[in-house]
Order: sequence, then structure tokens, then C-alpha cells
Amino acid sequence: MPEQDAKPRRRILIIDDEPLIGTVVRRMLAADYDVTPLTSAVEALQVLRDKGPFDLVLCDLMMPEMTGMQLYDEISKADTPLADSMVFLTGGAFTSDARNFLDRVKNERIEKPFDSARLRSIVYARVPPL
Repeated sequence: MPEQDAKPRRRILIIDDEPLIGTVVRRMLAADYDVTPLTSAVEALQVLRDKGPFDLVLCDLMMPEMTGMQLYDEISKADTPLADSMVFLTGGAFTSDARNFLDRVKNERIEKPFDSARLRSIVYARVPPL
């Protein structure tokens, strides 16, 4: 009996320097999406260049080495709609740069610790499963 082709699935990239966040989000969404968790925005930028496209990016706002704000700016330079579809995960403690950034962009944000129902609702509304 020939193997059936797997049904195409939407791809979600989660970037958070806390590995547990990526693990939890992947478990929450894995039934309907291909979820790639990463702990570094620098690594995420490389993955987006090499293995893109992704349908949605969930990204921590404040991370060492490269912030979610800087990742957003880099993605914006590529002139793709992906930057506008980023959803930011925030811990609530903002620098003045972070406050200015959040005032400047229209992207949705989810406060940590986040409610799984709210996260699912946002993801499913933005990128319904295929």
C-alpha cells in the first residue's frame, strides 16, 4: 500500500530565551501546526533565511544578544509581510526603547504568563490550520 502524502501544515516559529516557553507552545499547537521553537533571535534570523517561510512568528520582546524588536526590524528590511504578522510575548517589564517600539508597531502582544486559550485564539485567528 503506497504511503499517503502528509497533509500540508502551517509553520509557526517561536522564539523565547526561556526554553520552557517554546516547549509549552509547541505542545499546545503541535496537533495542528509545525512548530519550531528557538531560544535565540540570531538563530531565528538564520532559520528564517535558510528554512523560511513561516506563517507566524511568536517572539519574546526582550532577549539577550538580539531582542525581538531588533529581529522585527531585520525582518522588516526583507520587505516581507512576516514582520507585520509577528506576535510579541512580553514579560511586562519594559525599557523605554521597548515602550517606544510597542507604541510604534501595531503587532499583537501577549503578556506572560499567558493563558493558553488566548494564545490559541490568536494563533488560530491569524493562521487557521490547513
